[in-house]
Amino acid sequence: MRVNTALMLRGQAGSMKICLAALTLMATPLVAQSAASTKEMPNPWMQLMTKAAAHAKQHGAKVPLLSPVDRTVVRMKTTAADAPLVPVSELQAMGVRVVPWTTNDAEQMRAVIRTGVDGLISDRPDLLQQVLAEERAARPNDAKLKSFVVSAHRGGRGLRPENTLPSFESGLDQLATELETDTGVSTDGLSTIWHDQFYSPQSCRKADGSAYTMENRVYLRDVSSTEAAKMLVCDKLHFGESQKNDLALSPVAVAFAKKEGMPSPYAPTNVPQLFRFVQFYAEYYASGAGKGDAHAKERAANARTVHFNIETKILPDRLPPAVAGNQDPNVPKELYKNQTKPPQAFVDALAGVITKEHMEGRAAIQSFDFRTLLLVQEQFPKIATFYLTDNPKLMASDMTPEALRLKP
Repeated sequence: MRVNTALMLRGQAGSMKICLAALTLMATPLVAQSAASTKEMPNPWMQLMTKAAAHAKQHGAKVPLLSPVDRTVVRMKTTAADAPLVPVSELQAMGVRVVPWTTNDAEQMRAVIRTGVDGLISDRPDLLQQVLAEERAARPNDAKLKSFVVSAHRGGRGLRPENTLPSFESGLDQLATELETDTGVSTDGLSTIWHDQFYSPQSCRKADGSAYTMENRVYLRDVSSTEAAKMLVCDKLHFGESQKNDLALSPVAVAFAKKEGMPSPYAPTNVPQLFRFVQFYAEYYASGAGKGDAHAKERAANARTVHFNIETKILPDRLPPAVAGNQDPNVPKELYKNQTKPPQAFVDALAGVITKEHMEGRAAIQSFDFRTLLLVQEQFPKIATFYLTDNPKLMASDMTPEALRLKP
């Protein structure tokens, strides 16, 4: 899911500090683009989702959902003054639900909620719950607010190191109704959970204490899920003061790691293990060590129904000129190339495990790479798909498959 520069330097020295956000190349605002050119077109999100919905219907698949960046839903400082906005109510009228990403400021959350969207993805599900409670109190009869999706981005990385069992535990503790996460494909064919194409040295360290840097970074495609869990501990803090890695805050992850024989609760995880963890969490509070907790009942109930929004992190084979032209010259060129498996491998691994675990009703697949979404609709029609978007200009580029591409 995704915050939101393709490559950012996090204010730390050396190449090790480069954080690659795979696929968020598509999320980088292309300042040089003319907003007027998109204004002259029919609304790009309506065009895209009309085509996507038609493809889904052709294959007996569910109506796809849209997950646009928040600044294209409401005007923010980074939104061009005359840029088009996502037509929320029009999309909903054709059956397309809208769940934007990734909003962490309370007032911006409030503004996005008031557009009538169906949910919101946030690094701070705790803050989103507070804002949502205020909005529900102000509008007690608003049916949409009653079913509003609170999606914990990477488990809620504002509170725990991202995409780890403790982060997912924290998201569940905040009663998030959806856990958002990202996947690659390991050498043993599992959907491994991580945001970048490689396990980032910004977040991870070697379990044996040896150096782990950008120079010896490990790509997800080059290591098995078992090897990754033994090799790395991804508990480093780098996302503000609210992010904590004290294991005393993560009793369920600690208990689950012990049960599964994991080297650390912060070892890299994978999708089938995440499904098991959420079931374990529900049991922990329903009948296990946490049953005496003051929040046990509501936590167990929420975990039994929580949904999963799982992204395939894959770059296109060739970047469109508009994106390629925005590459940071200080970043090695290979980091702009796809270092993952092909789209079909992602679909086989992720949709395969969702189907195997009978999670089609609770797990959706999202992507900026629409090739994977078309394959899911064709091969696994029971699984919902989320179309991730940022700059609408990219919908008319060869970043978008020809079947969905908008005419410039």
